[in-house]
Amino acid sequence: MKQLPEELMTLLSQKGLLEEDMIDWLVCDRGIDGGFVDAYLILTKDSLYRLSNDQKKEEKVFKGFRFANRKKKSPTPIVADKFHVDRFRLEDVESVYTVNLIASGLIVIKAPEEKAIAALTNGAMAAAAKFVSTFTKLKNNQPIDRYEEDDTSKKTCPKCGMIYPDQDRQVCPKCLKKGAIFTRLLGFTTNHKLSIFLIILFMLLNSATGLVIPYFQGTVLFDQALGGTGRFAGKIALVILIIIIFRTLSLVFGILFGVINARMAANIVFDLKASIFTSMQRLSLSFFQKRQTGQLMTRVNDDANELQFFFVEGIPYFVVNAINIIGVTTILLVMDWKLTLVCLIPLPFVVLLIRWVFPKLWRMSWKRHRKASAMNSIISDTVRSARIVKAFGKEKVEINRFQGANVSFSDAEQRFNKMSSTIFPIINMLTQIGGVLIWAFGGWRVMGGELTFGQIMTFITYIYMLFGPIQFMNDIAGWWSYCMSAAQRIFEIQDAVPEITEKEDALHLEGFAGDIEISKIHFHYEPNKPILQDVSLTARPGQMIGIVGPSGAGKSTLVNLISRLYDVHEGEIKLDGINVKDLSTDTLRKHIGIVSQEVYVFIGTIAENIAYANPDCSLEDIIHAAKIANAHDFIENLPEGYDTVVGTGGYSLSGGEKQRISIARAILHDPKILILDEATASLDTETELQIQEALESLAEGRTTIAIAHRLSTLRNADYLYVMENGKVVEDGTHEELMNKDAIYAGMVKKHEEALKMKEVV
Repeated sequence: MKQLPEELMTLLSQKGLLEEDMIDWLVCDRGIDGGFVDAYLILTKDSLYRLSNDQKKEEKVFKGFRFANRKKKSPTPIVADKFHVDRFRLEDVESVYTVNLIASGLIVIKAPEEKAIAALTNGAMAAAAKFVSTFTKLKNNQPIDRYEEDDTSKKTCPKCGMIYPDQDRQVCPKCLKKGAIFTRLLGFTTNHKLSIFLIILFMLLNSATGLVIPYFQGTVLFDQALGGTGRFAGKIALVILIIIIFRTLSLVFGILFGVINARMAANIVFDLKASIFTSMQRLSLSFFQKRQTGQLMTRVNDDANELQFFFVEGIPYFVVNAINIIGVTTILLVMDWKLTLVCLIPLPFVVLLIRWVFPKLWRMSWKRHRKASAMNSIISDTVRSARIVKAFGKEKVEINRFQGANVSFSDAEQRFNKMSSTIFPIINMLTQIGGVLIWAFGGWRVMGGELTFGQIMTFITYIYMLFGPIQFMNDIAGWWSYCMSAAQRIFEIQDAVPEITEKEDALHLEGFAGDIEISKIHFHYEPNKPILQDVSLTARPGQMIGIVGPSGAGKSTLVNLISRLYDVHEGEIKLDGINVKDLSTDTLRKHIGIVSQEVYVFIGTIAENIAYANPDCSLEDIIHAAKIANAHDFIENLPEGYDTVVGTGGYSLSGGEKQRISIARAILHDPKILILDEATASLDTETELQIQEALESLAEGRTTIAIAHRLSTLRNADYLYVMENGKVVEDGTHEELMNKDAIYAGMVKKHEEALKMKEVV
């Protein structure tokens, strides 16, 4: 536990309170009547202390991140004399709870009147929830869990203080070294060492043969063959033949390294896409709920394809051009270093311009990607919800929505292209100025007799050989920023840490009885908005447990916790006496089957959809499961029976037919624990009765947890739990709950009245 400020510890010691007596404490940063103040709540075994300071502080202003190089303001000194100490004895306090306000909250005690004793901003509500939980356990003489303190260093960059955009990935985009992305990207080439060796070999041979050609085209051809001096005097045909041979060799080597590189790049992009998709599959359910489908599709397809350019035309030609620049520059310096320096006069201006434009292009590339992702998300949503769009006649609304996203993407694209189209021609002009200077100074020296015509032609040819590579290097800022942005987005998925992780020594169980014990669990999606509070539930092997309650009571969340799609924040869930956190994921998925109210049919045949949970099953097993789920008859009437293709672009199934396919899928899975989350919600009354008979026979020998709004579905359940506002408010058999004549009995009566009204209608 962190330490209180020394001044406050001195004040508390004067009141007889020692540090070892403290169980927990909380900082409250708002005043009850508004403004920002310093206040502390301290919990001991027998008392709750409040230290409050009426002196208002300067209002907080969020600045995004702090700069490490700025001079930090010294913290306001704590004056202990300004603090008032209030004490509330635990025996006089009935309860403590939080109240959520807009961007803030209150801590209220009931002693016996209710009164707010502290206020705090929304960012501190998670700590407040833990503090209240500790108080409740202390009050009820329950064991107290020691929470890990929130380490702000895990949420912010230690270098610049910027809050990590993605808490699952502790990477600061501001401080991230772009070279680190490049190095990591090259790591995908480690499995292609032979191809890389051949590519480098042929690149060197291509450059070497290409660098020889200007010498023969200039000095040898003009000064020796045509000039009648030297080794090749008068041998024009031989010189031309040598030039043709070297050009052919250069072309062959270029084709060889291009073909090998294209094949290697395609394999690398294949591995990259597979790696992204595999990384997505290991992530928790919460990852997908926070992101749009179109955004993820963009990363898998578009970003990976963009990197193909990096491997095909980026790095290889960068190496080739770098070799050519080094080789040509060396030759030019050997031939005439003065002319070479004249040629390089514009180079410093080119370097400065590239350094200025590179960060701008990087940011523009990121913005363009975000706009493209938003547009793809709208396309994905509209296609998936085409039936709803048509039903409500909202085609124009969707067109306008897409048009807005399309305009935003177009604007971002145009800004990027305008910057590229403006800067790169300027850079090209600067590089070509060097060639103009060579013609001027070189021609002057030829006229003065310092150089021969053949030498100046050779020099000029080498200069023009230099223009192509320099032009490529000028464009490097554009394709580098584009590819590195795509790589960074891909690595964000690969580096994301799943919220639900399996222990290294997780238990794998082949045999499973199906005993479920849920003890005082608490769960929330957001720290200050609890979904489940102190929920306990027991299900013995072979029992059918029913869970009822209004929408939003937390029923579906509860069954998601049993299968460990999420982790509880307090309490524990045990299966066969073992905490679910200690069991392997394979064990949980093998022995728990879920029929959800959200039915999804994959693209494929009916048989493939039913066999999804057990692909190795026989056709007889599929038919048997379909018969139990009352799906066999309608499947037989389909155009191609069990081979009928369904899903997007296939045969369209009704809601009830999809639900029966889903039930058959769970039956074939044959789990020890069967979870039915509104499994019969889409079925008509007659089919529901048939399904119920099938499920009753299926439930023999396995534990079944059924959630249903239709209370008639749960009449035969062995035990019922009634949930309301995230709590279990009643439990018992159907008869026991009806005899209580409370919440459940009222729900049954309303249900029966609704059925009678339906019959009358």
